[in-house]
Amino acid sequence: MPELPEVETLRRDLEKEVVGRRIKAVAVNGTRSVRRVTKKVFIGRVEGHRIIGINRKGKYLLVRLDGGDILVVHLGMSGQLLRAKSAKEPKEKHTHAVFTFSQGGELRFVDPRTFGELFVTTPDELMTEVPELAHLGFDPLEDIMSWVDFGELLRKRNVKLKALLMDQKFIAGIGNIYSDEILFGAGLRWDRTSESLTSQEVRRLYRAMIETLQDAVKHRGSSLADEQYRDLFGAVGEFQSQHKVYDREGEACRRCRSTIVRVKVNGRSSFLCEQCQV
Repeated sequence: MPELPEVETLRRDLEKEVVGRRIKAVAVNGTRSVRRVTKKVFIGRVEGHRIIGINRKGKYLLVRLDGGDILVVHLGMSGQLLRAKSAKEPKEKHTHAVFTFSQGGELRFVDPRTFGELFVTTPDELMTEVPELAHLGFDPLEDIMSWVDFGELLRKRNVKLKALLMDQKFIAGIGNIYSDEILFGAGLRWDRTSESLTSQEVRRLYRAMIETLQDAVKHRGSSLADEQYRDLFGAVGEFQSQHKVYDREGEACRRCRSTIVRVKVNGRSSFLCEQCQV
């Protein structure tokens, strides 16, 4: 599933590419991606409106329309937003929605596994439509705090670090990939508990979180072997080449040359260097 860096990469690209453009026509195929209302109702709330802004809440994209409504985009496991300069460009298989702009070109929603979703709501109804947004934790790219304040938040919890980093009610947007990379950067094991950290370890964890996420956005996110994450222009991310531990089982640690190991954490694979992370 795309995590914060991938969604933020898309947000920044969309801000440059589609803000100010008017949606002339909308085509929807099937009912899985637009499933809260009929296709007719969905199209009626989007067609003819101009895009005035792009926001992100956790892993959700919020496309603000000039009528006051918000087009909510959730990529799910395999969703993609692709910019086409012309309607003549071949469409990807599993293209479920196409937004055609008055000035030319299209924005296409592609989702092979159909866990993603598009829907329209108002600002007042947004939290009701997506209850998890009302309970999101702080955004590590937007809600900058001191490491001391971060430490206070940690001390209120008694949770293993990987689970805490992936808890959307604590921090918004971090998943399996970046939790492993952040913990390696901080030199901490996944099963350390949050209240066990020293002040120095808290500082390292906060710095590793910010630096890892910023670096991942700089490198336009991570695309794994299936290459299901693509940026707005259809290109794969570049940050996977920078991964220190994730999906590197059996390879040498880039810091100490020990072997990266894989462990199961809540049924999911996690990766670490047992020499560097304590």
